[in-house]
Amino acid sequence: MSLTLPFEVLPRTGNLNTGLVPPLSDADRKGLTKKEVAADHPTWCPGCGDFSVLALYFKLIEKRKIHHEKITTVAGIGCSSRFPYFVQAHGAHYIHGRALPFASGISLSRPDLHVFVFGGDGDAFSIGGNHFNHTARKNIKLTYCVMDNWVYGLTKKQTSPTSPLGFKSKTDGWGSMDHPINPMKQAISAGATFVARTTHTNPNHVLQMMEAAMDHDGFSFIECLSECVEFYEGAFDASNPRKGGAFNTVPADHDVTDEAAAYKLAGEAFPGSFGIFYKTTRATKNANEAKIVSSHQEKVKGLKDWQILQKNFDRLK
Repeated sequence: MSLTLPFEVLPRTGNLNTGLVPPLSDADRKGLTKKEVAADHPTWCPGCGDFSVLALYFKLIEKRKIHHEKITTVAGIGCSSRFPYFVQAHGAHYIHGRALPFASGISLSRPDLHVFVFGGDGDAFSIGGNHFNHTARKNIKLTYCVMDNWVYGLTKKQTSPTSPLGFKSKTDGWGSMDHPINPMKQAISAGATFVARTTHTNPNHVLQMMEAAMDHDGFSFIECLSECVEFYEGAFDASNPRKGGAFNTVPADHDVTDEAAAYKLAGEAFPGSFGIFYKTTRATKNANEAKIVSSHQEKVKGLKDWQILQKNFDRLK
């Protein structure tokens, strides 16, 4: 029985784009605009500092011509962790405190992507504190921006890991008596290879820190002060010149490769300094795992899949 097709089948020439307009290279492609990368309307409270961070993230994507298929936005749970909803790109709103292990899997399996993780002080340093430490020490290539507002905002004003002593909340009506963590000190001591600090009230500086973090080959951490106008209004006035505060940048003579100096800088009294505290070069887990994979592939070079499987079975005998 013969089959007659209503069209002519041409032999494949090896060029799938024959007769079509060749695809543009990344360099020739037009960058995305804010309109093209913005998704749902943000649902934060009016005046929330997270609006500034989101706007600067859009600016980063537009400025650096990052295309949709190269953007990955991951977050946990909390006000700031709604980020992926507002970005028209690949990403995930993951479970509470687990954004980093999920993002680590993306980074390790797809090293060609720009992986950005956003979270708050509760998501990052409370339930997610263990993951923060281990992602930092493994030096997985991704950027983690934590919008620190010193309070649990989504659940309506509870004491967070960064709330200062004496802060009165629904969980500490008498005032917090637990010593707050210092995110910068924790990041440095945990092994992060890029540690920076900024504040939502200085947009140009936020963008500078985001760009520097994205360009770093390793785990990049940014602490961004982000005021919760609903439950901790005025918390960061001391760092805002428009409200009588001072925005002090990291001293020009600071050696960013000096871990001890960075740790000392992180111990300054609030509002402290803003900028890059620490930056060093160390092999990433991405690179180390790539070497292991390459080494094992070399051992089975030329073998068919079933032969590789048989070798593994033989080893179990």
